[in-house]
Amino acid sequence: MQTAKFTELPNPAPHPSLQQLVQEHSLYDRRLEALRSKLFLTEPEKLEEIRLKKLKLSLKDEMERVRRMDTVESH
Repeated sequence: MQTAKFTELPNPAPHPSLQQLVQEHSLYDRRLEALRSKLFLTEPEKLEEIRLKKLKLSLKDEMERVRRMDTVESH
């Protein structure tokens, strides 16, 4: 019997760059815009909208934290 080989996934960056956070925030924003353009949302879409709003807010907080860290490190 042959055993399956699993490759390790790369560890996510412990501190994502500001650019990565901005890109992710933009991705969520575009998906929210697509949902907002619909006349009616299904229940799963309503839940997705709520989840995306929370993710965007969390990313915004993280972007601010990274900006502050960059400011402190540059001084």
